[in-house]
Amino acid sequence: MIDLAKLHEYKQAFSFFTQHLSYPEAVDFDSEYLHACFEKEFPGYEHVLTYFVTMQKFDLDKIQEEYIETFDFHKSSTLYMTYPKFEDSKERGQMLARLKVCYEMYGLNMPKSELSDYLPLMCEFIFAGDWLHDDRSPQSFSLLFAVMEDGTYHLVQSLEKQKSPYVHLVKGLRAMLKSCVKKQGVESS
Repeated sequence: MIDLAKLHEYKQAFSFFTQHLSYPEAVDFDSEYLHACFEKEFPGYEHVLTYFVTMQKFDLDKIQEEYIETFDFHKSSTLYMTYPKFEDSKERGQMLARLKVCYEMYGLNMPKSELSDYLPLMCEFIFAGDWLHDDRSPQSFSLLFAVMEDGTYHLVQSLEKQKSPYVHLVKGLRAMLKSCVKKQGVESS
C-alpha cells in the first residue's frame, strides 16, 4: 500500500523531479526553486542536493549535452519506465494503456506526443493530480509505483555505470517513493 497522505506532503518535490528529468532549461537551476520544492528532512534530499550542486558547476550548454548523451543515446538509461522490462512487446502496450487510463481517471489529458510511462510525465501526474481523497487512488498508485520502482531501478544501474550526475536525482526520487510505501502490517506515521 502507498501512504497517500505522506506522498501528498511531498507533492511539490515532484514538480522539481518533473523539471529536472525533462530537457534542461536555465530556470531549472534556480536554488530558490530547489528550496521551495524540498525541505531538508525530505527523503532523498541529500541525493537531490548532490545532483543540484554538481550540475551548477556546468553551463547550460554542457547540461543540455549531458542530458542528451545520458537519456537519448543509451537505451539502458531511458526515461520510459516500462521499456527495460518489456521493450516493445505487447505487454508494454497493455501497461501503457493502463497508465493512460489511470491518468485520465484523474483528469490528466495525455500529450499526444508522449507515452504514459515517461518518467517526467509520471512525476507531473503526482504533482498536479487531484488524487488524495479519491477511492481509486490506492490501486492506481500501487500500479504507478510498481512501474516507477522497476523502471528507476534499471535507470540507476545504467546511470551508475555512466557515472552520470543524474544518478543522484533518480536516487533521490527512489528514496522519496520508498518512504511512501507502507510495510505490510505496519501503518506509516
